[in-house]
Amino acid sequence: MITWEEIRVIDKNSEFYGVPTITLMQNSGKGLANFIKNELKPTKKEILFICGTGNNGGDGFVAARYLSKEYNVTVFLTGAEKNIKTSIAKKNFKELKKTNVKIFDIKSLKNIDEQLSKNYLIIDSMLGVGLVGDLKEPYSIIVKKINYLKNKTIISVDIPTGFGTKTVVKPDYTVTFHDIKKDMNQRNCGKIKTVNIGVPQKALDYIGPGELCVYYPAPKKESHKGDNGRVLVVGGGPYIGAPALSGLAALRAGVDLVFIVTPKKPARAITSFAPFYVKPKKLAKKLAMLSPNLIVKELFDEVILTMDDIKIIDKLVSKIDTIVIGPGLGSEEKTKKAVEKIIILCVKNKKSMVIDADAIQVIGKKPDIIKNTKTVITPHAGEFKELTGITLSNNLSKRKENVETWAKKLGITILLKGPVDIISNGNQTKLNDIHNQAMTVGGTGDVLAGIVGAMLSKNVEPFNAARMGVFINGAAGNNVFNKKSYGLIATDIIEEIPGVLNKYL
Repeated sequence: MITWEEIRVIDKNSEFYGVPTITLMQNSGKGLANFIKNELKPTKKEILFICGTGNNGGDGFVAARYLSKEYNVTVFLTGAEKNIKTSIAKKNFKELKKTNVKIFDIKSLKNIDEQLSKNYLIIDSMLGVGLVGDLKEPYSIIVKKINYLKNKTIISVDIPTGFGTKTVVKPDYTVTFHDIKKDMNQRNCGKIKTVNIGVPQKALDYIGPGELCVYYPAPKKESHKGDNGRVLVVGGGPYIGAPALSGLAALRAGVDLVFIVTPKKPARAITSFAPFYVKPKKLAKKLAMLSPNLIVKELFDEVILTMDDIKIIDKLVSKIDTIVIGPGLGSEEKTKKAVEKIIILCVKNKKSMVIDADAIQVIGKKPDIIKNTKTVITPHAGEFKELTGITLSNNLSKRKENVETWAKKLGITILLKGPVDIISNGNQTKLNDIHNQAMTVGGTGDVLAGIVGAMLSKNVEPFNAARMGVFINGAAGNNVFNKKSYGLIATDIIEEIPGVLNKYL
């Protein structure tokens, strides 16, 4: 069973991995036609397709074309030809017009009763997944007319029109594509036939642009500063640049505000904008330009996070949506104790979290503190051992099984970084190979943590935030690699993030 959002993800990723949506539509329509011809085997030749102006209607156009060779097919279009919404549906409507199929459109609505009466098989191909709100005209009128029919066979395409609303087609059969959709059953869909439409296996197993297209919450016109995400980065100490990279990545991924809390030495480096402190010089200049949205808070110690810093962070927790904790912190015992307290504080305040790098050690010692929270942990293989005690195999299937087991056990999302990234919440798992060998350079993990934190701060579910994060990070890294080869550095990836968003949103 699959949600309508995931169907949209699969459609996008199928195209990305080599099977365009027009091919999926051809396969859907052909599968519907084959079901009617080979399994239903209607004895009467009169078939009426009632087709909408979207891709659900496009599936009907294809099926009608195939069936027109052996049956008397009529198509009733619920709009005008000019109102057909997608290029692939338009293309299939043009192909349909070359056949002997009788075509009526919305101007002939007064003839719908006659067509419903004279045709034995009625195909509901009006509206598919993703309907929001109640049915509007002419759909509600047509649905009521279909449901009033006696001694007819009604087939819905993919899902019944109006599914999830008060006014819904009540079919004898539903021919659905790829997988049964969420909440479908025999009571509301009749007998269900699932048709394989040729979705490539990689589009099912691996991440692509579909996750970004479907789940990225674009800002509303009426939104105000802070409505689109506020991130707190707790990091820095031995590694000065790490929290800056996470913060800048979060901003480039579309959040409104980033707070960085860090010991005095890295705080001076980040806020000074002097090339002496911030390397490379390019990063210093970018920090200066972004400073109105990047707020740096000094902690008490010169070089490490300590328990004395909890009160500073406590005051900020109410102002943010998500915390990214770990980049560059180091593993001093004082720091680990402080990290534990900060994580407990965030759990208490129901804040989503990205736990990265050195902070992962803390969870390994006390995993119960993050159980069943909105948390993404981002380990590499060594950090996964610190988290779980398990040394991972090089076998992808075994690695995947270990990640799934621990994600389910902890009730969180794990993003295991590696040659093939593995993302799992224990119930769903996806793989990712969109990255390149130059991205082993220092700082790319900090960038990834910042992007995932940005998605979480926009109220994206952790599993989806992690999927989107690895795609954005990897796609940006690949774009940079095409330009700079092995000269790629982490700040280049940050600068490429807006290009990825612009391409796919």
